[in-house]
Parts: sequence; C-alpha cells; structure tokens
Amino acid sequence: MITNAIDNRKSRYRWKRVNAIAEPAWHDNNSPDADQSKPVTGELDYEERKGISLNDAINWANGLQYLVTLYLDDEV
Repeated sequence: MITNAIDNRKSRYRWKRVNAIAEPAWHDNNSPDADQSKPVTGELDYEERKGISLNDAINWANGLQYLVTLYLDDEV
C-alpha cells in the first residue's frame, strides 16, 4: 500500500510511460517529521517498474503487501 509518493517527474503531465520505484516506507523513518513504519518480514528492499503507465504504477505499488513510498520519474 502506498503511504507516500515522491513525484520527481520534470514532465508532470506525462502519464503514458513513467518509471516507478517502490521502497518500504520504513526507509523514510530517519527523515525529519516522518511518520514511523515498522519493517515487515518478506518485503523487498527496492522494486522498480520502467515504462509503465502512471495508473499501472499506482495499482502495482498499492498491491504490494507492505507499506511503500512510491517514487515517480520520467521515462528516460
């Protein structure tokens, strides 16, 4: 499930093809004012999908069985 999203796209209106990265939300625990998340057994350290639609990126990250921060980047 997405708990936070970081949109690094320079082309903010492109949605057909983006690169998406999902990291466990607890990676953000050391950030100032961050809500705290606990690690979950079996979660991956980092997952990436390249060249997928924004909709697919959101659905993919929401379907993960642990809390994630979703990073969006322009497809290069």
